[in-house]
Amino acid sequence: MPSRSCANLLDMACGDILDIPTPRALPRVMTVPGIITDGHGSSDGDSDSMLSSCRERKIIVANMLPLHAQRDTMVKKWLFSLDEDSLLLQLKDGFSPETEVVYVGSLKVDIEPSEQEEVAQRLLDEFKCVPAFVPHDIQEKFYHNFCKQQLWPLFHYMLPMCPDHGDRFDRQMWQAYVSANKIFADKVMEVVNPEDDYIWIQDYHLMVLPTFLRKRYHRVKLGFFLHSPFPSSEIYRTLPVRDEILKGLLNCDLIGFHTFDYARHFLSCCSRMLGLDYESKRGHIGLDYFGRTVYIKILPVGIHMGRLESVMNFSSTFDKAKEVQEKFKGKKVILGVDDMDIFKGISLKLLAFEYLLQQDKNLQGKLVLVQIVNPARSSGKDVQEAKRETYSTAERINQIYGRSNYEPVILIDRPVPRHEKTAYYAVAECCLVNAVRDGMNLVPYKYIVCRQGSPGMDDAMGIKADSPRTSMLVVSEFIGCSPSLSGAIRVNPWDIEAVAEALNVAITMSDSEKQLRHEKHYRYVSSHDVAYWARSFIHDLERACKDHYSKRCWGIGLGLGFRVIALSPSFRKLSIDHMVSSYRKTQRRAIFLDYDGTVVPQSSLIKAPSAEVITLLNSLSNDPKNTVYIVSGRGRSSLSEWLAPCERLGIAAEHGYFIRGSKMSDWECLASDLEWKPIVEPVMKLYTEATDGSYIEPKESALVWHHHDADPDFGSCQAKELLDHLENVLANEPAVVKRGQHIVEVKPQVRSSSLVRLYLLQIETSSKVFTCSFAYLQGVTKGLVAQKVLSIMVDNGKPPDFVMCIGDDRSDEDMFESILSSVSSPSVTAAPDIFACTVGQKPSKAKYYLDDTADVLRLLRGLANASCPKPRHTAHFQVAFDSVL
Repeated sequence: MPSRSCANLLDMACGDILDIPTPRALPRVMTVPGIITDGHGSSDGDSDSMLSSCRERKIIVANMLPLHAQRDTMVKKWLFSLDEDSLLLQLKDGFSPETEVVYVGSLKVDIEPSEQEEVAQRLLDEFKCVPAFVPHDIQEKFYHNFCKQQLWPLFHYMLPMCPDHGDRFDRQMWQAYVSANKIFADKVMEVVNPEDDYIWIQDYHLMVLPTFLRKRYHRVKLGFFLHSPFPSSEIYRTLPVRDEILKGLLNCDLIGFHTFDYARHFLSCCSRMLGLDYESKRGHIGLDYFGRTVYIKILPVGIHMGRLESVMNFSSTFDKAKEVQEKFKGKKVILGVDDMDIFKGISLKLLAFEYLLQQDKNLQGKLVLVQIVNPARSSGKDVQEAKRETYSTAERINQIYGRSNYEPVILIDRPVPRHEKTAYYAVAECCLVNAVRDGMNLVPYKYIVCRQGSPGMDDAMGIKADSPRTSMLVVSEFIGCSPSLSGAIRVNPWDIEAVAEALNVAITMSDSEKQLRHEKHYRYVSSHDVAYWARSFIHDLERACKDHYSKRCWGIGLGLGFRVIALSPSFRKLSIDHMVSSYRKTQRRAIFLDYDGTVVPQSSLIKAPSAEVITLLNSLSNDPKNTVYIVSGRGRSSLSEWLAPCERLGIAAEHGYFIRGSKMSDWECLASDLEWKPIVEPVMKLYTEATDGSYIEPKESALVWHHHDADPDFGSCQAKELLDHLENVLANEPAVVKRGQHIVEVKPQVRSSSLVRLYLLQIETSSKVFTCSFAYLQGVTKGLVAQKVLSIMVDNGKPPDFVMCIGDDRSDEDMFESILSSVSSPSVTAAPDIFACTVGQKPSKAKYYLDDTADVLRLLRGLANASCPKPRHTAHFQVAFDSVL
C-alpha cells in the first residue's frame, strides 16, 4: 500500500488560508542598492521573488522582540533599548560577524495605530527589528488565551478534564492564533529575500506560521525550534486542531527539540496521524514528506557565558554575595529559582524540604531553603491556586521548625535583579529544580557557572583562588536539561520522600565527589553555550536546505493543510500527443501496465475491468508491433477471469511470480521452491497472535504479514523483530524477506535457471547499437518481469525501440527502475523511446506522471487509435519465453 505522503494529490487545490487584510508593507531591509519588490508577487514555487543582497542574513521570528520599551510621558515619545538577557539577542554570537540578523516579533507594549509607522521605521533603522502590531483583542485571545490556556498546559501534559482544571478548546481563540500567525507572516514577507535568507522561528506561539510562508515561497529556508516540551501522542491527539499544527511544523526544513523524548513524541504523532515513518540519514533523523526531507534536530539550548560572567563581576554582585554569605553564616543554603506556575513544582519542593527536616532533626536550624519566585508569565485561577498553596506550605514549615533567629523557608516573591540572583547562586551549596514538566530550564546551568566563580567573586566571598570548586544539583527527571546533567541527582518530583533523600545526599556528599561532578558539568555547560546551540542549528538548517533548487515544487492543499510537493526537475506530465507521435514512429514496442490504480481505479468497488478497458487492451495487444503485459500483485485466477477476452495479452501475476505470454500459453513461474512456507507460517502466526490488529495474507508465491491496523509503534516494533526472526530462520532457504509499508513479506528467490544474464548484452542492428544490462534481483519483483520480457525481445533480434511502463504504487517503482537501468545508457547513440509513468503527481523514479486512471485510459485510447491490429501468431514469442524459463 502506498504511503499517505505519496497519494494522488492533484484533486486538491490551493486555497487562501484566511482572508485577513495585509498591512501596508515596510521597506525591505536592504544592504546594497537593488530593486525592491512590492511583496505581492506570484506564489509559484518556481518563480519566487528575488531581492539583491550580498550579505548573509538570518531572520529570527519570535512572539516578542528582544527590546525594552518605555513611554516618556514628558515628551510623549517611546524609548527603546535592547534586552541583553533575551535569548534571541544572545544567539547572534553563534553567527559570523558578517551575518545580518533581522528580528520579527511583537512588542510588550501597545502602540497607538497613529504611531505604528514611525515606531516601525525607528526599530528597523536602529535595531533591525520589524514589529508585528497585533490588534489588542487578537493579542489577548492569541497569547493569553490560546497559547497560555490551551497550548501551554497541553504541552505540559495537562488535559482540560473539567472547567476547573484548564480551559476547554475555543474555536474563536484558535482563529485568533491563526490570525496572529498570519500577521507575523506578513511582516516576514515584507523583509525576506526568499532566495537567500534563512528564517528561524522560535517556539509554540508560531506553529502555523511556516504554512503561510511555505505557501507564499515554496523554497523558503525555514527552521523551527520548540522551547517547550512536546507531549506524547496520547496527549497531543486530544487537541482538536492537531493536524493543522502538525502540518504547519512539517512545512519547515528543520525542527529542533531540546531532548530526544520531545522529538520521539513528535515523530510518534507523525507516524500515528499522518502515516509518516522516519529514518536516520548519516546520523540525522529525517522524515520524507511529499518528496521533501524534514530533518529533526535534538540539542538543548545553552546559556550566554559572557553575559553571566560579566554580571558576576559587578560590584553590586560582590556586595550582595558578601551580604548573603554573612546572613546565612553557619547554615547550608538550598536554592530554588522558579516561575510561579503549576508546572514548576514549588509546593512539592517545599513538602520534600519539610519531610527532610522532619526526618533529620539535626538539620533543623542549619538548613535553609531560599526560593526565588519569578513573576508569573500568565494569569488565571491555576496560578493563583499555586501561589496560595506555596505560601500556606511555607508558612506552616516556618511555624513548625522556625526559631527566633532561624527561618527555614525564605520566599522571595518579587522581581529579583540579575546581580542578586547571581549572588544566591554563588552562595548556595545545592540547587533544587523540582518542576513536574519543563521544556528546558537553564537554572542549573547558571548555578554551575556561578559556583565556578571569578577572581572578584572569590575575593568578595573570602575563597582562595586555588581552592576546589563544588556544586550539587538535584533535578527533576521531567525537565529538558536533565539528560545533559549526568552528574546531577535525578528525582521524581512527585516522590516527596525520594526528593528529601536526594537533598540529604547532596548536602552530605564529600567535597571531592562534589568537585568531580561540578567539573564534569562545567565542562559541558561552558562548551555548549547559546552560541554553540545557535551555530549548530543554523549549520544543520543550511545542510537541510542545500537541495532546495534541485527539485521542482508544487503547492497543494487547502487552508492550513497546504504543503509543498518536491519532485525531480525532469518529472513532468506525460503529453499524450507526444507519446502517440513516438508510438507511430516505432516498430518494436514493449508496454507494461499495472492493474489496480492504473487501468482500474483504486477506489472502485468493482475490480473487474470495464468493457472499454478490455477493448483498449485488445487493440494494443493485437497490434503485431506490440508486446503488452499486465503486471499486477493480484493472483493469477482473478486476472485470468477478468482478462479472459484478451487472448494475446501477457499477464504477470503476484508481482511476476506467475507469468504467461498469452491466453493460450501455460502459466510459468519464476521460482518453484516453496518449501520454506511451512517454516514461515508458524512464525508469522506467533507474531499475529501477539500483535492485535495484524493478520497474514497467504499468496501462492508469498506470505505477507500486515500490521496496518495495529498500534503504529508496536506494529512497527513487531515488524522489525519479525524481519530479524525470519531472516535468521530462512538463512539457508531460497527465500527473501522484505519490509514494506505496514507489511513484512516473504518471497521466493529466483531459481538459477530463470536468472537474467549478468553480463552486458550488446546487439548490433542495421540502424543502431542497442545496449541492455541486467542486474541480479534476489526476489521476484515486477522489475524482473520487465527485464525478462525485454531480454526475450533482444534475444529474438528485435530489441524494443519503444518502452512504456505505467503504474501507481511502490511495487511499480521496481519496474521503472528496472526499465530505466536496463535500456537506457549514456553510451547508446540511439536509445529507445522510454516512457516510465506514475499515476498521480508524487515522488517517483518515473520521469512522467498522469493525473489519474481516466488520464491513463485517454492515453491508451490514443495509442489504440494509432495501432493497426492485424491477425498474428504469438507462438514465436512464447517459445522464446519458455526457452528462457
